[in-house]
Amino acid sequence: MSAVHLNIGRDTYKTIIHTRGHEIIADEPTELGGHDLGFNPKELLAAALGACTSITLRMYADRKEWDIAAIETEVHVDWKKDELKTNFTRKINFTGNIDETQKERLLKIANSCPVHKILSGEIEIQTTVH
Repeated sequence: MSAVHLNIGRDTYKTIIHTRGHEIIADEPTELGGHDLGFNPKELLAAALGACTSITLRMYADRKEWDIAAIETEVHVDWKKDELKTNFTRKINFTGNIDETQKERLLKIANSCPVHKILSGEIEIQTTVH
């Protein structure tokens, strides 16, 4: 995976995120002192899980040649600060001609997307300051 580079200047909370020639902005909503120019960090985390889920499901459905016209994934993140616990809730909706057996298989596939595995496993964060 390519490194993700972030830069924040004096423009309150606006953070420019770069990777592989792409750029997005992260920010905080105005009620938290930001300018609401992009996703907040928790939304980015939810988006990572949702995007990985959707892409993984699309790859699988295409390989199986299943008649799925669209996949809609909604992700909510609930951080329980006092408990040091985070709950992710995913809702996946398929548009197309699929049966319950296929939906059950797709649920298993959703749970095996790489970001789901990362978030479900043990996580260590190592930080250095230069």
